[in-house]
Amino acid sequence: MSDLTYMEWPFFDDSHREFAEKLRDWAIKEIQPLENKEPNGNEELDHLCREFVKKLGIGGWLQYCIPSSHGGALESFDVRTLALTREILGYYSGLADFSFAMQGLGSGAITLFGSEEQKDSYLPKVASGERIGAFAISEASGGSDVAAMKTTAELSGNEYCINGSKTWISNAGIADFYVLFARTNDAPGSRGISAFVINSDTPGLSISERINVIAPHPLGTLEFKNCKIPTTNMIGNSGEGFKVAMSTLDVFRTTVGGASLGFAKRALDEAITRSKEREAFGKSISEFQLIQAKIADMAVKIDAMALLIYRSAWTKDKKATRVTRESSMAKLYGTEAAQEVIDQAVQIFGGMGVVSGVKVEQLYREIRALRIYEGTSEIQKLVIAGQTLGN
Repeated sequence: MSDLTYMEWPFFDDSHREFAEKLRDWAIKEIQPLENKEPNGNEELDHLCREFVKKLGIGGWLQYCIPSSHGGALESFDVRTLALTREILGYYSGLADFSFAMQGLGSGAITLFGSEEQKDSYLPKVASGERIGAFAISEASGGSDVAAMKTTAELSGNEYCINGSKTWISNAGIADFYVLFARTNDAPGSRGISAFVINSDTPGLSISERINVIAPHPLGTLEFKNCKIPTTNMIGNSGEGFKVAMSTLDVFRTTVGGASLGFAKRALDEAITRSKEREAFGKSISEFQLIQAKIADMAVKIDAMALLIYRSAWTKDKKATRVTRESSMAKLYGTEAAQEVIDQAVQIFGGMGVVSGVKVEQLYREIRALRIYEGTSEIQKLVIAGQTLGN
């Protein structure tokens, strides 16, 4: 087991330490037995993700995605708790981490900007695991350029008529509802975007394709053809969609670093065990200085990751302010360093490191997407530079 003394850092309260211990014990019993299960096809994948959501709901862990006023555990988002959850779940299973994260991200806009009716309708069932959420913002032609989205929502009486498509949407095909971002007026760039909540069974909404990626996750493309929803489905005010999206990401971007930290810690543990067991030239490879240098580099990167991630989470929780710079640093360094740590773990494993199903091989596939989603590493650098130059 990785070094846990970081829990003694002043970023955490006793409540966080107790939470982490309980979640770790639960994950060993409920998640670890499923950690090596590789789904074969979308049907098995969807079933496994639903199973993880169900387990997380029954265990009470999804309540930390939701405010206590609507069935949650805490009064408001506690980013340290969210990041710790993703770190611990990620240590055992990328899909378990994914399932937790999407319940938070998929409902976060409703928590932050939704009407009381929307909160009452969706949040309690997200907390219990009865309803699965999704965040639909990306488009094929836009990518990182969110302001260039083309999906439209035209007002007609008491309804909005939605046309367009969204792609790379996590939980596409298993979500019960989507937080959707679409263009509602002719204002340029981000000022013309609004946010909506839309149920998956709404006529005119379909899943046009499922996208298979190197680390299996439910991912797909949504198509909207004259899809009509009531005006009461708008989240916040017209033209505030970009604000809704960025505020939601401001909470959850730090937690991507948390997931990467869990992956990296597992890779280090696997590498240490392998280096002690594997022999070459008559002795354990852990005795070779080049292997020791790799282990040292991995350990330093993991501690640096944790410092940036929980600095960002602490700042958001304690200062109650935007953490654009801090969260971008946490995500950028966390995901890039985790990739390097896992790569070194594969190297220590040698040929076994690239055998399908070996844990470090799974981690190698799991980490890659984290450097892309919720803002690529390149976008994070632009954000950090802009914040630094502005200051």
